[in-house]
Amino acid sequence: MPDSSRELRPHAIVIGSGFGGLAAAIRLGARGYRVTVVEKLDAPGGRAYVYRQDGFTFDAGPTIITAPYLLEEIWALCGRKMADDIDLRRVDPFYEIRFDDGTIFSSTADFEKMRAEVARIEPGDVPGFERFMRDSEKIYDVAFAELADQPFHKISTLLRSFPDMLRLDGHRRVYAKVSSYFRNEKLRVAFSFHPLLIGGNPMTTTAYYCLVGHLERLHGVHYAIGGTGAIVKAMVRLIEGQGGTMRYNAAVEQILVEDGSAAGVRLAGGERLKADIVVSNADSGWTYGKLLSEHKRHRWTDRKLARSRYSMGLFVWYFGTNRRFDDVYHHTMVLGPRYKELLADIFTRKVLADDFSLYLHRPTANDPSLAPEGCDTFYVLSPVPNLLGKTDWNTMAEPYRAKIQQRLEETVLPGLGESIVTSRMLTPLDFRDRLSSLNGAAFSLEPQLFQSAWFRPHNISEEVAGLYLVGAGTHPGAGVPGVISSAKILDEIVPDPADLPVRAR
Repeated sequence: MPDSSRELRPHAIVIGSGFGGLAAAIRLGARGYRVTVVEKLDAPGGRAYVYRQDGFTFDAGPTIITAPYLLEEIWALCGRKMADDIDLRRVDPFYEIRFDDGTIFSSTADFEKMRAEVARIEPGDVPGFERFMRDSEKIYDVAFAELADQPFHKISTLLRSFPDMLRLDGHRRVYAKVSSYFRNEKLRVAFSFHPLLIGGNPMTTTAYYCLVGHLERLHGVHYAIGGTGAIVKAMVRLIEGQGGTMRYNAAVEQILVEDGSAAGVRLAGGERLKADIVVSNADSGWTYGKLLSEHKRHRWTDRKLARSRYSMGLFVWYFGTNRRFDDVYHHTMVLGPRYKELLADIFTRKVLADDFSLYLHRPTANDPSLAPEGCDTFYVLSPVPNLLGKTDWNTMAEPYRAKIQQRLEETVLPGLGESIVTSRMLTPLDFRDRLSSLNGAAFSLEPQLFQSAWFRPHNISEEVAGLYLVGAGTHPGAGVPGVISSAKILDEIVPDPADLPVRAR
C-alpha cells in the first residue's frame, strides 16, 4: 500500500536528469519533498548519458570530476559516504597538450613539475607562471568558493560583488589576462583554453575563469571507475532510496502555470503531472522558449532569447579499437596550427574550419572495464559552430569525422583506421533534437561577462513563481562543478516544504 504520509508531502517535479537535475532531486528529497524526475531519454544523465555498443562503453559528455567535495556533500545529505558507492581516482598529470609542432606540455598538480614544464618551453615565463597561480587562487577564493553556490537573482548581490570583480580583473578576458603573465604563445594557449570546456571563447570569456588553474591544483582531476555514468547511476540510487521516482521516455511539452505559479508539467502525449514546485534542468533557453511558450514572459522573451549569445556546438566521435594504444594518455589535447583564428571561425564567423583542435579521451588507459579485453575505448571532441552557422551536419558529419581520423592517425594514433571496430557520432543536431538545447549549443548560454551571474537566467525564475532553474544555462554556469553548485543554490531559494500548502496530490 502507498505511504499516505509520503503522498501528503509537497511534490517537486524535476525536468531532466543531468547532473544538475539529479543533484537538485537529492537535495529536495533530503529536505522532505516528494520528488519525481521526468527525463526525455530512455536513461538518466542528460549530457552525461552513456552509450553502450559492441562491448564498448562510452561516456557521452563529462569525463572528469574536478571538485569531488561537491558530490561528497550530496552523499552526506543521504547519510552515506560517496566512497561507498563510487571509486573515484586521481589522474595526474591532468592532461597532456600536444601542440601542432609535436611539443608536449604536461599539466600536473605538482607545482615544481609545472614550473619545470613552463621552463622547458620558455624559461623567462616562470615568474609569470608563479604570479598567475597566485592570482588564480585569489580569483578562486571569490568567484568559486564564495559565489558559485550563492543565488544571484538580486541586483544587490551583483553590486556587492562588483569591487571584487574590478580588483580581480573579472572585467577582462581570459586570453588577455593570461597574456599578461606569459610571453610564449604556447603557454598562453595552455593556460587559457579552459573556457572551451564549459562553452566559452577564451577571447571573450570573463577572466574569472582563470580560477581553473587553482581549482585543478587544489582539488585534482578525477576519474570514476566505470565512467562518469557510474556516478549518474549512483545518484539515481540515492534518489530512489529517498523514495523519489524516476520517469524515462517522459518528454515535457509544457510547464503548467496556474495563477502565475508553476503547477506541474504536461508531457508529450498529453499526460499532466501536478506539482507544488517545478525545477527545470532543461537548457534555460529551451525552458523559456519552448516549455513556457504558452505563458506570457517579461524578461526571457523570444526576442531576448534570439539576441542572446550561445556557446559553440560540439562534434563528438566515439570509437572503439581492436587493439590498445598504450602510448596515448588518458586525457590529451591535440591542437591544430591556429588558435585565435580558429576560435573566431567557431564563435564569430560560425564556419566549419578545415583545421581543428581536439580533446581525445582514452578512459581505458585507467579503466579497461569499458572495452573488451585487449581493446580501447575513445572519444574525440571538436568544438564547432552551433546551429546558427550554415553547416549542414546531415551531409558534413561523416566527411568531418574522416578528417578527424586522418588527423589522429598523423599525430597520436598511427594505424587507427585499420583498428576501428565500432563507431558513432554526435553533432549539434543531436544537442538540439536529443538534448533539447537551443541552437544546438553544447553548453547553453555563452559565459560572457554580461551573460554571467545576475545577467544569466536566475535560479529562481523571473517569469513564474514556484519555478526554479538548475544546470548549465543558469548561475553559476556549465561544467560538473557549476551545475552541481546550481542545485545547491536551491537550498537558499526553495521554501521549506512545511511552509507550502499541498496542491499536488
